[in-house]
Amino acid sequence: MARRPDDLRLNEEEIRLLAQIASGVTADVAARKLELSARTLRRRLRTICDRLEVNTPIEAVVWAARRQLI
Repeated sequence: MARRPDDLRLNEEEIRLLAQIASGVTADVAARKLELSARTLRRRLRTICDRLEVNTPIEAVVWAARRQLI
């Protein structure tokens, strides 16, 4: 059964991660700013994308922006 997009929630850390990506920095720079390894950041982005049922981090950023989370 598919989830309704409005039922999905992002935690504060996930929102900060998407905000970094939305600011235009590279994944490596975002990882350093968030004190994560680049690999961890990419894994968390993939998890967010899977949960939101989008294909790319940019689509996740758009999803969050449309809901005024970032």
